[in-house]
Amino acid sequence: MPTKGRGTDAPLPSNAPRSGRFRPSSRLGLGGVAIGNGFAPATDAQSEQTLAAAWAAGVRYFDTSPWYGLGLSERRFGHHLHTHPADQYVLSTKVGRLLTATAGPLQETMWQSPSPFRYRYDYSAAGTRRSVEDSLNRLGVAQLDVVFIHDLSPDNEEDLGMPWEQRFAEAAKGAMPELTRMREEGLIKAWGFGVNRPEPALRAIEQADPDIFLLACQYSLLDHAETLHETFPKIAAHGASVVVGAPLLAGYLAGRERYLYDGKVPDWAPARRARVQAVCDRHGVDLRTVALQFANAPAVVSAVIPGARTPAQVQANVASMAVAVPQALWDELRHEGLIDADAPVPAAA
Repeated sequence: MPTKGRGTDAPLPSNAPRSGRFRPSSRLGLGGVAIGNGFAPATDAQSEQTLAAAWAAGVRYFDTSPWYGLGLSERRFGHHLHTHPADQYVLSTKVGRLLTATAGPLQETMWQSPSPFRYRYDYSAAGTRRSVEDSLNRLGVAQLDVVFIHDLSPDNEEDLGMPWEQRFAEAAKGAMPELTRMREEGLIKAWGFGVNRPEPALRAIEQADPDIFLLACQYSLLDHAETLHETFPKIAAHGASVVVGAPLLAGYLAGRERYLYDGKVPDWAPARRARVQAVCDRHGVDLRTVALQFANAPAVVSAVIPGARTPAQVQANVASMAVAVPQALWDELRHEGLIDADAPVPAAA
């Protein structure tokens, strides 16, 4: 999807320095699913080119996970990032799954040609500490800025092997206090949950002191009202912030016929996307640009992290953040009921 609209020379959006809870410096990050061979395989060389293109374009927030490609994404991120001073970028990864090397058959996963590891869930204190140490070794770096407790969520119960509340109880006694200790020790700067549903994040606010949440599949141009009115206010009242994962719905808002991680396009989505696309066309701006800027607009949001498999994709995402989207476009989307009446939008250029 080519970038359309009046470009500006504005730098990538950033968070102003502030006291209190940690926020990434850059509001546009790079998510690590595609570099972990999500949806399709990528080579080491292609991934290095993509990461180099992100750095050259000014991206300074990078999010990965042991889960992405069973260690593959972390190794690829680390291969690039270890060449840059650690104080020049923000790096987040995740805990909850421990990896073990195997020569036998791999578990069935969403990853294409993953690394030869098996995984098991562990949200205990010891498992969390080991997971962080393993990630540092795979990444080949000496520091992590943010650690998210990963996929401890109702939508993942089948793979968790039990009701998510049971795993949450394990994390409440183990992972959450352990990550708080790591923050107090200065080993990390912040922690939270990386989940596709809001329930674990909201429960964590009640039981612990998280700083930041990676909420994937929950706030996008096409589907945002519940998160806007129910989830965001509670996180903001706690003083925490949100990293928006899958702001392009895993490519659906960039023109792909793939919706989020299971790939199935909901029955209601094509007609809604077509209506939004028509508004974008009338105002001469591409859909990807409008989707990224929309997801970045709420004050509680500290970053959006679209994924990219190629240099061209990451360069397009960066270009989208410098487009001056006309106020009339947002007004028309609101008038047509295509965005919530209270949804924040970027300030007029």
